[in-house]
Amino acid sequence: MVGVATGVGALAVTAVLALGVTAVGAASVRSARAAGAADAAALAAADAVIGAVSGDPCGRAAEVARAVGASVVACDLNGFVATVQVAVGGGAFAAVARARAGPPP
Repeated sequence: MVGVATGVGALAVTAVLALGVTAVGAASVRSARAAGAADAAALAAADAVIGAVSGDPCGRAAEVARAVGASVVACDLNGFVATVQVAVGGGAFAAVARARAGPPP
């Protein structure tokens, strides 16, 4: 009977650890997706600010973010520099990233 209880306990601990590792891996993937989406959205906004592409800079950022599965949380334009914050996912599992793009200082 002791061997059965030990075996069940070991399986339970293994299952909990596996779920934890899976959650950390999913969070890491969402974080990377958010960073990439923020970079692309900021570059699109900066291109629109300098006139390389037509359209509203924040609208361009939202369009690019939406294409990669993210949503724009904030878009700030300061001269030729665009700062964009995006979110991937929702609720408690959302990953948020911010990126700036523009000419070098």
